[in-house]
Amino acid sequence: MNPLSFKNHNVKRFSKRPARAQSAPKGPLKVILFNKPFDVLPQFTDEAGRATLKDYISLTDVYAAGRLDRDSEGLLVLTNDGKLQAALTQPGKRTGKIYFVQVEGEPDEAAVKALREGVTLKDGPTLPAGAEIVPEPEWLWARNPPIRERKTIPTAWLKITLYEGKNRQVRRMTAHVGLPTLRLIRYSMGNYTLGDLQPGQWKEIPHV
Repeated sequence: MNPLSFKNHNVKRFSKRPARAQSAPKGPLKVILFNKPFDVLPQFTDEAGRATLKDYISLTDVYAAGRLDRDSEGLLVLTNDGKLQAALTQPGKRTGKIYFVQVEGEPDEAAVKALREGVTLKDGPTLPAGAEIVPEPEWLWARNPPIRERKTIPTAWLKITLYEGKNRQVRRMTAHVGLPTLRLIRYSMGNYTLGDLQPGQWKEIPHV
């Protein structure tokens, strides 16, 4: 094989493939709001046999817009609209996501101020966020299993609004200011909210 042939051969073999374009959804665009219970994975399959979305949602060909950790609860938006997924999850979109967070300890103004201004985690600084001390939500449901509270240590609730989505960000932020998260509930993503959905319930809403 001459040098030119060898060069062309390797270009064909090792050249980077172009990014695969996202295929258009089959059928109408769908938007599903789901109140994810504690201990449920935000996906439809799991080789270990753990609880997944398939145990609750009968529709197919919809996918979660972003993640909600197994040990977190609340709103999960599922859709077959790639543009909507991007709008809800891509960092550049700065879509607000509201969380109600039960923490161990008593937050003071210094801790809340730090959360608002942003803290520096191992993977870099967080963006400024909304943060305020709030009463326990009136709509709150009982978690199964209940959280483990220590009788000698008080707990409090925070309402935190994020505009980004680092891995386990809320938990790491509250831990950074000395307030370990006991319970984490996502209430809204952009214009989508839990409304009156109870844990394990879902509904399809009009796509706009």
